[in-house]
Amino acid sequence: MTTPALLPLSGRRIPTLAPGASSFPYHRATLRLSEKFILLLILSAFITLCFGAFFFLPDNSKHKRFDLGLEHMLIPHIDSSKEGRLSGGPEEESLRSKIRADHERVLEEAKEKLRKSREQLRAEIQTEKNKVAEQLKVKDGAGKPLPPVPMPKLVGINDGDPGDPEVKEKRDKIREVCCRLRQDQTGTGTFLQSSYGNSQMGATIVDALDTLYIMGLHSEFKEGQEWIQQNLNFSVNAEVSVFEVNIRFIGGLLAAYYLSGQEVFKVKAVQLAEKLLPAFNTPTGIPWAMVNLKSGVGRNWGWASAGSSILAEFGTLHMEFVHLSYLTGNPAYFQKVIHIRKLLAKMDRPNGLYPNYLNPRTGRWGQHHTSVGGLGDSFYEYLLKAWLMSDKTDTEARRTYDDAIEAIERHLIRKSNGGLTFIGEWKNGHLERKMGHLTCFAGGMFALGADGSPNDKAGHYLQLGAEIAHTCHESYDRTVLKLGPEAFKFDSGLEAVAVRQNEKYYILRPEVIETYWYMWRFTHDPKYRQWGWEAAQAIDKHCRVSGGFSGIKDVYSSTPTYDDVQQSFFLAETLKYLYLLFSSDDLLPLDNWVFNTEAHPLPVLRLGNITLPGSSAVQ
Repeated sequence: MTTPALLPLSGRRIPTLAPGASSFPYHRATLRLSEKFILLLILSAFITLCFGAFFFLPDNSKHKRFDLGLEHMLIPHIDSSKEGRLSGGPEEESLRSKIRADHERVLEEAKEKLRKSREQLRAEIQTEKNKVAEQLKVKDGAGKPLPPVPMPKLVGINDGDPGDPEVKEKRDKIREVCCRLRQDQTGTGTFLQSSYGNSQMGATIVDALDTLYIMGLHSEFKEGQEWIQQNLNFSVNAEVSVFEVNIRFIGGLLAAYYLSGQEVFKVKAVQLAEKLLPAFNTPTGIPWAMVNLKSGVGRNWGWASAGSSILAEFGTLHMEFVHLSYLTGNPAYFQKVIHIRKLLAKMDRPNGLYPNYLNPRTGRWGQHHTSVGGLGDSFYEYLLKAWLMSDKTDTEARRTYDDAIEAIERHLIRKSNGGLTFIGEWKNGHLERKMGHLTCFAGGMFALGADGSPNDKAGHYLQLGAEIAHTCHESYDRTVLKLGPEAFKFDSGLEAVAVRQNEKYYILRPEVIETYWYMWRFTHDPKYRQWGWEAAQAIDKHCRVSGGFSGIKDVYSSTPTYDDVQQSFFLAETLKYLYLLFSSDDLLPLDNWVFNTEAHPLPVLRLGNITLPGSSAVQ
């Protein structure tokens, strides 16, 4: 016997009989089905008729309807306070006529729908979806107009010609890398895609905007601006990292606004910031690590010490949120970050150190793990930069930074047997003699914070920055590819070398080059430009692939294998710091600009008429 074939018909699958098979059983079943269907139709018609007769009969003493007194709730335009409510007069007859007309209209629409094909119905559904999406987009863009605010004094946003022809040639080659990279990628659209988060949000182009502007690539910048105007939409059902979205998207959009003056970047930054605010709805005000942009529901990473939030994440919001309060006149952003600082100030700190984990429900520390690298790094950076961004008026931030650095130097900073200064990690009461690539940013931080250090220790911290820069250069120089590993040890006779296979990779990170740039700005020692150029050549030689640049899985192997990922911070940070390293100091001078942890420059707020909520006027 042949098995009946199954064919789709109007969304159903109906058995088709094999040739020669009797159709009688199927026909009889169809007949029984038709009889039941007809009986159901008659029954529903009878019920409808009875209900209609009951509802539409005149309202007299023999056929009085129940009056529950809810008409004012169900039909808001009826005034329930008046007597004679629906008492059989013209108002009631008019209402009944309207109900009959609506009933007939709905029936006709239903019949019309039933006559249409599946394709027509699908097209109509898609059209309705598109309308809703457009309405949401309009709703997002039609918020409260932003107040006019004075633009802070902007200095040094163009040129930066180093003067020396040899240095200029190197700078031009770095610019060519960025320009060629764009040409490599725009053919497939990947330049507008993201190596972080939802690709529809275009993290790469948002993160790269200010780099394009600083390099003088204004046509590419304009192209990015047009893409953002037409495509950047935050009404997506996507769960994002509050920290990453803040430093990459909000930081990138704010920097693009200040550099170019184009309002679209400010508007988009504020729209996105509003989507992040629900993350702060926790018992302590310490935000969740992640939030859904559509629902506002937040949660923490599953691996983070019993549901804790992470120090580097909730501690790296201050710069952007202060600028958001300034640009919008809304004190909520400033209040959120000041609340975090005040909460931390009240807490006990083991050995004066800040653990990396804090539970947002209980307000208690998680496991006692302290790091100036991953999980902790940019918290310390933002304490210093909050002070700098306030034109050195936020003395509370500076005092907190100084206290933290003193504890770090006492408990985490050591010299190896070979004389290399390194920053270890404190874990459960003992020092792990390991330093991460991320920790290498600290050399630049120490140099940046040297001026203003207590007890005349400016020279000490500048020297400490130089020692960290040297150690991190050694981590590059001791590899085959001359690119630094993700983490390196200082024990068992090995120094500044990765031991584990899962620590030997390089993912285009910028932290070492960042420290070279800061050290160059403060010392003008030519070795920092030399080291930066060595890194630039190694990146171009070993990381370049057909579609851009890729991370490498093992920097100790002479035949590199690629991870096929180009992080958005490669354009935002690595290339930008290299370009600035070979530019003159009057391009984005550090007295006027403060770089966020994603290398997005934000201006110092020093205007006399700026008053941030809860603080004194910024002069």
